[in-house]
Amino acid sequence: DLLWFGGIGTYVRASTETDDQAGDRANDAIRVTPEQLRVKVIGEGANLGMTQRGRIEAAMKGVRLNTDAIDNSAGVNSSDVEVNLKIALSLPRADGRLTLEDRNALLAQMTDEVAALVLRNNYQQTLAISLAERRGLEDLGHEQRLMQSLEARGLLDRAVEYLPDDAAIAARRRAGAGLTRPELAVTLAYAKLTLFDDLIASSVPDDPYLGRELMRYFPPEMRERFPDAIEAHRLRREIIATSLSNSIINRGGPSLIARLKDRTGAAIAEIAAAFAAVRDSYGMQKINADIDALDGKISGKTQLDLYAAVQDLLLDRIVWFLRTADLTAGLEAIVAHYRDGIDKVASVLGEALPEDTAAARRARIAAWTAAGVPEDLATTIGSLPEIKAASDIVAVADKAGKPIEDVARTYFAAAAAFRLDRIVNDAGAIPTADHFDSLALDRALDGIEAASRRLTGEMLAGGTGAAAVEGWIEARKAKVERTLGAMQDIVRSGLTVSKLTVASSLLGDLVRE
Repeated sequence: DLLWFGGIGTYVRASTETDDQAGDRANDAIRVTPEQLRVKVIGEGANLGMTQRGRIEAAMKGVRLNTDAIDNSAGVNSSDVEVNLKIALSLPRADGRLTLEDRNALLAQMTDEVAALVLRNNYQQTLAISLAERRGLEDLGHEQRLMQSLEARGLLDRAVEYLPDDAAIAARRRAGAGLTRPELAVTLAYAKLTLFDDLIASSVPDDPYLGRELMRYFPPEMRERFPDAIEAHRLRREIIATSLSNSIINRGGPSLIARLKDRTGAAIAEIAAAFAAVRDSYGMQKINADIDALDGKISGKTQLDLYAAVQDLLLDRIVWFLRTADLTAGLEAIVAHYRDGIDKVASVLGEALPEDTAAARRARIAAWTAAGVPEDLATTIGSLPEIKAASDIVAVADKAGKPIEDVARTYFAAAAAFRLDRIVNDAGAIPTADHFDSLALDRALDGIEAASRRLTGEMLAGGTGAAAVEGWIEARKAKVERTLGAMQDIVRSGLTVSKLTVASSLLGDLVRE
């Protein structure tokens, strides 16, 4: 594959061994060096200054490239950090803790730390584009909704940005094609800029928990020596909003906010809180860092698959927190509570899962390990389908007043009895014709999840684990058998959105008064 590294002005071809990874990281010449890619230069010249139309056409022909704004963002980002560092250091300069010479020496000393922070953002930014490109047709409706929402606010002119109109999107959908990388780079920029403005207009930068993003923006040495200067920064709110908008969009993708607003109707402040709750409760920063550490060690495709598994969990649980959790209770307490519960669920998976579920988990872990993923990370990623349910288990435990471990055993036994794992897994492959089909699918899955919580809560009244599930089913044998038979017929006939909606309703009827 041809790659255009705009910042270098050179066409390169990656060696066969790392073609996948090169493609996934195309245009990120800082993140993936020529030495890492073992590239062979096949043509040189000045930066050609390709137009956006040219980039889109090249992308449609198989050339992997982004936009100039993405290619050259590290320089702009570095300037921003430098200016904000100097503003912060004006306080210790004014009160005599730093001389001008000391300040300059400190700035020089922090060069590598600043570079690491800047490259981190660029790393995540190109990764966001790669993940959005990977989702392709799956995300096309959400990208369309993003563009429509921006147009409705007078913030976007698709013709000016060479983005496809609704008719062109319909044609791409018929052709099975999503947006190209250059187009996704534009929607990424608009998503970040719009989210920044919305965050600034909200109370989010003033939230004590979300305000911690301020410290994360600055190098470690600055945080250690002059935390008061950072806290007193006159652009404090802007820095927090910038860090949050980068983190939310980089991890969730360009269409995240449009997707969440459509599915939940939540305000920006609620979405930001839910994002932080999921990220920190599920320990996603460490998981993503462990995946980052595999650069050059596994194929790019496998690495993207790992990131996508974490992103899937993020997207799913943000919706869950917005619909189910009380985010007004204070983020610090919410995160601590759910993180503790999720850790407890993870600790009992080895013995709490029914055999079929445990076997599926073992198979996933073995597949990741065979792909070169270290055992600990393979176990973490391979367990995500079960760990996803941990927030439900915590919610049931809170309501029932039962230990997390007992609730986990009962929840998984109930899911196995009603074959919910198969239904949910098959639902992920249901094609959706448009945005409204996606919403209907989401609502049906939400109904199944809510019914699972209620079922587990009822079963816990008669004990815990498989025995409690069996006792509950025996007491309602005829009704349960009819429901299970109807649900099995639905699954055998091939799931569709409408069939999944019926299955959700049938399951809900079992626990509906």
